[in-house]
Amino acid sequence: MSNGHKGNGLGNGLLLEGIRRMGAVLLFLFKILAQCLPALARPSLVIAQIYNAGARSLIIIMLSGLFVGMVLGLQGFELLQRFGSEEALGTAAALGLLKELGPVVTALLFAGRAGTALTSEIGLMRATDQLTAMEIMAVDPLRYVAAPRFLGGLIAMPLLAAIFSLIGLFGAQLIGVQLMGVDKGAFWSQMQGSVGLKDITEGVVKSFVFGATCSLIAVHEGYNAEPTAAGVGLATTRTVVASSVLTLLLDYVLTAIFL
Repeated sequence: MSNGHKGNGLGNGLLLEGIRRMGAVLLFLFKILAQCLPALARPSLVIAQIYNAGARSLIIIMLSGLFVGMVLGLQGFELLQRFGSEEALGTAAALGLLKELGPVVTALLFAGRAGTALTSEIGLMRATDQLTAMEIMAVDPLRYVAAPRFLGGLIAMPLLAAIFSLIGLFGAQLIGVQLMGVDKGAFWSQMQGSVGLKDITEGVVKSFVFGATCSLIAVHEGYNAEPTAAGVGLATTRTVVASSVLTLLLDYVLTAIFL
């Protein structure tokens, strides 16, 4: 009986902690949104964060997109060949990349590269009392530190997802047309005829939602990290785990909504 009570107590404690964390993140989101317009008054800060989050992630995004597209071309061709529909490879690759693989894989890579960089940078500012010094000088750290980084990630994420999908399509075409012998005209014409505005919209909406989620978690964890080396490391780990799990969860929710 005592073990059962301990188990229930532990479960209730974890549930309450989860609700508390979710509430803290939502309150932090409202604070950041209130500072987004004032932050846009200094566009140089936002542009610098778009460069940090976006341009510095281009290499890994482009390489990953190319290899994912090539694998998609191989697997798609092998599957479609069983039904004699090899010409539909372009459609399958485009829909897979635009609606699912592009936004999801880009978000996971973004969390691992840019998200950890944001968390560790802000966490280091917290550990070295730079944020406290800004508050003492009546400078709002949310406006000058958190909001520009949130906006930078929000803007960079859809651009990175679009580049990932374009490079992925090139990789699928490289394998399907050049290696497997799929007709080039059929590859592109069927793709253009089958991919509609709704499919593109789904990918864009997902990339915006994932960008907002990953950026919010990264900034929140860094801003509220324990001011120690171990605290910053733990916050960075939480950023990757929480961003990855929420990306996959939100992907399911958004896919169900669009269907």
